[in-house]
Amino acid sequence: MSDSGKDHEGRAIDFGRTALDYELHRPGFPDSFFDRIVAAGWITPGQRALDLGTGTGSLAIGLAARGLEVTGLDIAHELLEVGANTAADRDLDIRFVAGKAEATGFRAASFDLVSAGQCWWWFDSKLTIEEAKRILAPGGRLLICSFSYLPLPRNVAHRTEALILEHNPGWPKAGWRGVHPEQVRALDTGGFREVESFSYAVDVPFSHESWRGRVRTCNGVGSALTDEQVTRFDTELAELLEEGFPEPLTIPHRVFATSGLRP
Repeated sequence: MSDSGKDHEGRAIDFGRTALDYELHRPGFPDSFFDRIVAAGWITPGQRALDLGTGTGSLAIGLAARGLEVTGLDIAHELLEVGANTAADRDLDIRFVAGKAEATGFRAASFDLVSAGQCWWWFDSKLTIEEAKRILAPGGRLLICSFSYLPLPRNVAHRTEALILEHNPGWPKAGWRGVHPEQVRALDTGGFREVESFSYAVDVPFSHESWRGRVRTCNGVGSALTDEQVTRFDTELAELLEEGFPEPLTIPHRVFATSGLRP
């Protein structure tokens, strides 16, 4: 994304407006994800890691908790501030800096791992691939991953997305299934070696309040609509939940990850 509030395709977006909801309601990658990438040898303690599009630092914090030396990079200062506060609360030493994934400003070969969690689609893929190759040390790894709710027929996520489309008809990301072959292809065409991927589904519990907060962080809602439009949408979502979906909610999510070594 650019510092003008538009992504590389010119779509207006402002994640800074949703910083509080991100902090309170957005679930981070589950422990099972980190267990898998540790077991696969994708990360090891002591590695120098740069987390692109770090947001509030969910992925960066998970990496730091497993012994990596982590820098988190994002264009949204409000999200970086939340991430820095969370890291301090957990006694984790993470450096948070403002910058773009396509042009980080870091020295060549300065990281052993470059990661991007729940954000690759906001970047110019070709430019970001080239930047990752530039700043990765020989043998360094690029990790692209996501953790997305699954809008299955008639479930609460599906009904929620239908409501989002009523308020934001041009929203292009409805109906995602959480698997991203285009990200695997980006690694392949970028010349990365030993490209691998995996995916699996997990259930995540929500209350009505926490699901509404989670949905306000959605790029089709809190970062795209006006404050008045968000309030109107949120009121209608609360009514939909009360009428059709008793607490606690159980929302299926999919973890997806792909990774390769610097050519």
